[in-house]
Amino acid sequence: MRYFIRQKIKAFCAFLIILILLPYTISVFVNGADVRTENGSDSPYVSVRTSEEGTVVDISWKEYLAGILAREMSEDYEMDALKAQAVLIRTKLYRDLENSEDKILTEKYMTREEMEKKWKVSEYKEYHDKYIRAVEETDDTVLFYNGTYAWTPYHQSSCGYTRSAEEVMGTGDYPYISCRECPLDKKADDEIRVLTFSYKEIQEMCKDFLVAESEQEKAEAGYAFDDFEISSRDSAGYVKEMRIGETTCTGDQFRDALSLPSSAFSFSEENRQMKITTTGKGHGLGMSQWTANEMAKEGKDYEEILKFFYEGTELNREIQETEVLGDASADRMPL
Repeated sequence: MRYFIRQKIKAFCAFLIILILLPYTISVFVNGADVRTENGSDSPYVSVRTSEEGTVVDISWKEYLAGILAREMSEDYEMDALKAQAVLIRTKLYRDLENSEDKILTEKYMTREEMEKKWKVSEYKEYHDKYIRAVEETDDTVLFYNGTYAWTPYHQSSCGYTRSAEEVMGTGDYPYISCRECPLDKKADDEIRVLTFSYKEIQEMCKDFLVAESEQEKAEAGYAFDDFEISSRDSAGYVKEMRIGETTCTGDQFRDALSLPSSAFSFSEENRQMKITTTGKGHGLGMSQWTANEMAKEGKDYEEILKFFYEGTELNREIQETEVLGDASADRMPL
């Protein structure tokens, strides 16, 4: 008799366990184990192209924002610097969605597996939660200009001044991207870099935009230091225009061709090679992440940081995620 009672109790307990776990099991089967996250379960999903081959995955909007934020800004940065960056990323994504036909996003992000590998399991939760918090505490805040999403470029550090979009791009469409003095950038990590190239290396890397007529002669004779000249700089100190032999190019073209940290550079010659000294990291437009972090250390909040770098834009909190992303309760929505 006791045996049968024990068997009934075991059967009843097993039934309760199945009843409790059934919703989770179904959810994991349908959506994948990664979907039910502590912070992202109430977030809508977006479709993201993750490779050149065109692979598209669905990911929680909140996790996607946090993953981009983790890729773009160090976990050591102050919370208000992270919040400012989160607003810039969110604004860019909404702007991309507005201009996209297939509604598939392509911005690269750190997956949770990549975060765990970078920080180890012991630190992963702390840093992951920090990025999630920056996303959540800026709610659905974006930057607007003239009734639409602002263009929100950013870079790691300037050469001491950020650049004017009108000078760099020749358009007055972005008056809020203007020169801002950032003296604190002078102390940024790797602010000044010195790189050395042979003239042959430079010729090869710049061949796509060098004047074709002079190429045959230079291929035989080779470039020399006198073939390089900085013609003009913009008001922030970045090279605006330069000469290579008979070719006139922009400082940004030269930076991209040689993969230089910045287009704020100067030339010198050493042992018959070109020595290039650069200042700053990135294109120099919009927010300097280094200065944003230093401003946060001084007690500035993310709104003050954004106002400094994008003066003339406004923070818009009225837009709702569902207006852009759809209903969070819908089946895993490819947009």
